[in-house]
Amino acid sequence: MLPSLFQPYRFILASQSPRRKYLFEGMGFTFENQVREIEETVPEGLTGSDIAVHLAKVKAAAFSHEELSPDIILITADTIVWHQDKLLGKPADEKEAFQMLKALSNSKHEVFTGVCLKSCHREHSFFDMSKVYFHPLSDDQIRLYVNEFKPFDKAGAYGVQEWIGYIGVDRITGSFYNVMGLPTAKLYHELENFLIKESGLR
Repeated sequence: MLPSLFQPYRFILASQSPRRKYLFEGMGFTFENQVREIEETVPEGLTGSDIAVHLAKVKAAAFSHEELSPDIILITADTIVWHQDKLLGKPADEKEAFQMLKALSNSKHEVFTGVCLKSCHREHSFFDMSKVYFHPLSDDQIRLYVNEFKPFDKAGAYGVQEWIGYIGVDRITGSFYNVMGLPTAKLYHELENFLIKESGLR
């Protein structure tokens, strides 16, 4: 399914997210999944896209250039929800998930995904941004979603591909797949350009 440019390479997707694995596979890639523990701390002063790119680069830094063979391309990513100049991470419990969704109700927020591509020679990072507009959500709707779907592994306490997205999202400006966790079209074209340059170094 992939053009010849991609054929000489093997890909590692360093992500725990089942959504990213599903999307990357849907793009036509065969890949190995490797996850390494990192400290996901955000330096003070970073906002929006800078946070997402920083975390993607931290994940990539867990793999040294030296341990990547010339035919391996590493992909790391991190998705954040940015609402009214505030980072909404993964909720710690039901109460925090409820509070996040209550804040997102009847409001607009931005979803940033930072991506880092890394080879034995170099690395390149980029981001994509989507704007998500929520209808008003009732307390009962929020409680139902939190209790049934337990969105504690999702930034902003929701998955757009789940029930809350079906009934709660009014519209999205930008990539839907970016909101799921991977900006597939942008990733494909950035990876294509990365491999063109990479081929000249082999």
